[in-house]
Amino acid sequence: MDIDQIAGSNLENHIRHNPYPGRGLVIGRATEDLWVIVYWIMGRSTNSRNRRFVAEDGVLRTEPVDASLVADPSLIIYEAMLDLPGIYLVSNGDQTRTMYETLKSGGTIEQALATREREPDAPNFTPRISAMLDTNTPEPSATLSILKANPIDRALTDRYTYRPALPQAGYGVGLTTYSGDGEPLPSFTGEPMLLPCAKTAEKILDQYWGALNAENRVSLAVKEISLPSNNSRLLIQNRY
Repeated sequence: MDIDQIAGSNLENHIRHNPYPGRGLVIGRATEDLWVIVYWIMGRSTNSRNRRFVAEDGVLRTEPVDASLVADPSLIIYEAMLDLPGIYLVSNGDQTRTMYETLKSGGTIEQALATREREPDAPNFTPRISAMLDTNTPEPSATLSILKANPIDRALTDRYTYRPALPQAGYGVGLTTYSGDGEPLPSFTGEPMLLPCAKTAEKILDQYWGALNAENRVSLAVKEISLPSNNSRLLIQNRY
């Protein structure tokens, strides 16, 4: 298959025809000078679906739709996107803040995530997926990470860090928390997926919102970053 077929197949098979890929993130390039970060959340339970995205000063965070229905906020309320000068962070949990503080003090993303484990939500032990786009170099670079339960001893965490060569305009690389629905939910396996990116943030938002399962999708955000100015904007689609 060529690159278009691979990216299209991943979108169709892993997202559109998958009832529950879970939370997901993509770092990609819409055009030569327009970079994007995509992040979405899904939910099967009332607690997980009782959320929406809110953006303020470039920060993307989750908040409850109805605070009275929140059973446990620890794993569902967090900052999903944070920025440092020329550095853009995204994750599916409060490790976004861990990465931000570590990088701000001169550390690395590996040092930040070495202090974290997969989520403690037995029996799923949801993976922590994280990514960083660094535009402080002549050619922007990406780091993606997944922390997930060891398949033999689920009390332990397996750690995977990826630094893929970023694809050309029209494509991105991404991770999701799960490979599909199930009891317990099966963790994502394999390397970051090649995925398509339309030419504008609005089209990308429509592209991925339309691909996510309509019953389980909750919120989706696209951060658009223009280079070399590093001007950015956030687009959000909430179910509630």
